[in-house]
Amino acid sequence: MFVKTFGSAVFGVEAITITVEVNWDAQGKDYFIVGLPDSAVKESIHRIESAIKANGAEMPRTKIVVNLAPADVRKSGTAFDLPIAMGVLGASDQMPGWERLGDYLLMGELSLEGEVRPIKGALPIAIQARKDGFKGLIVPEANAREAGMVGQLDVFGVRHIREVMEFFQSAGQSLKPVVVDIREEFLLQQNAFDTDFSEVKGQEHIKRALEIAAAGGHNAILIGPPGAGKTMLAKRLPTILPPLTLQEALETTKIHSVAGKMPEHAMLVSRRPFRAPHHTISDVALVGGGGQPQPGEISLSHNGVLFLDELPEFKRTVLEVMRQPMEERKVTISRARIAVDFPASFMLLASMNPCPCGYYNHPEKECSCPPGAVQKYLNRVSGPLLDRIDLHVEVTPVAFTELSSLASGEPSVRIRERVIRARELQAERFREDAGIYANAQMGHRRLRDVCPLDESGTRLLKTAMERLNLSARAYDRILKVSRTIADLAESPVIRPEHVAEAIQFRSLDRESWGR
Repeated sequence: MFVKTFGSAVFGVEAITITVEVNWDAQGKDYFIVGLPDSAVKESIHRIESAIKANGAEMPRTKIVVNLAPADVRKSGTAFDLPIAMGVLGASDQMPGWERLGDYLLMGELSLEGEVRPIKGALPIAIQARKDGFKGLIVPEANAREAGMVGQLDVFGVRHIREVMEFFQSAGQSLKPVVVDIREEFLLQQNAFDTDFSEVKGQEHIKRALEIAAAGGHNAILIGPPGAGKTMLAKRLPTILPPLTLQEALETTKIHSVAGKMPEHAMLVSRRPFRAPHHTISDVALVGGGGQPQPGEISLSHNGVLFLDELPEFKRTVLEVMRQPMEERKVTISRARIAVDFPASFMLLASMNPCPCGYYNHPEKECSCPPGAVQKYLNRVSGPLLDRIDLHVEVTPVAFTELSSLASGEPSVRIRERVIRARELQAERFREDAGIYANAQMGHRRLRDVCPLDESGTRLLKTAMERLNLSARAYDRILKVSRTIADLAESPVIRPEHVAEAIQFRSLDRESWGR
């Protein structure tokens, strides 16, 4: 007997429907899975056999051919266990109601006892199932709420293959579809933070720099001695970023779902991601890749923050591969048979010591580094990468009087209100520009229209360019930061004081640091 079931394969952050064709032939023996399966898919036949036997059915001892179509697309992972198993039961006529298998898309890994284990990519799979007009989607219970966010599709969560068998035998009456209030869940979680800027003593200059970075989506680097508070301040940046829109939350959730990084029992990434990989990370882990391309840390930071602590300690090759994604806001992973795009619209926040000993420019401690060591340490980070960082912020130690003060600093919620107002101005400004929602994302042509300077501002910027020996890219960055500072001040024009404040955030440029 010949039976069709349906599964799904995820490529990048999108899914394609896979037809699972099962043919049971009484003449012959052995099991065959064809259609470019990887080792995990080929091994599924042993899990399926054990699961079927553990639940009172028989694994046919005759020839079974399983074809995964389209046959020229590589299939990977263990999530095809469930559709193959149901196809085998249907083809061997051991399950009443198998005729309805074609109405549903099924995905799930099976244990030897028949338990249905979680899968990756439930959200893009559900989106594709709705596009293809399936009546419903059957997934592991752990993935049901995530997949249930997709409207106009019945999603059923199951814990055991026995529940799936009973579902088809009862004509779909034994299970109830998952009901999810996506907006309530979204609003409930998006403002829950464990940290706050009110806990930070002093460092008003650094708070101001991070407020500017958040308001314009700018990249920033914090440079200062050990213990000055660089990491502590960086971890509080997400508390002042604008809340994710529902569309951004869905985009981010798709990436985390495909990577298998969804928080336990969570159905939606409702807060902006904050990723902080260790400096021993590899190129592939940062930008994505592998035999079956997976998103890297820069894609997991999409719509959020990528924090690189101790920037010079990262391998040079790791840092250099970020340059193109920082400009294009996406990364393309190419292989012989496939090329996939992963979104990578992230804010880069980095931190570093000013020198190997950590005390260059320290107000109290003396730097013990030999001559030239400061510049050599900075040279671990390439000039082109530093050019792409808009704000260079010097972090100085906090005085005892500020540390011991009982007064609280300005809370994150108040800073966030100013950031949101600035972002609203930018949203209105760029409403005709697809894919641009913050000043940092402006192209060169748009920059001339949005950031005109008066004569005084032009003279000021010219002097800075000549004295600091800035590049053309740094010139553009200063204009973008000036526009953001003006937005925070709710000024329709860029004033000289806005340009002056933006210029002071270029302290790491090659001709002005470590000399």
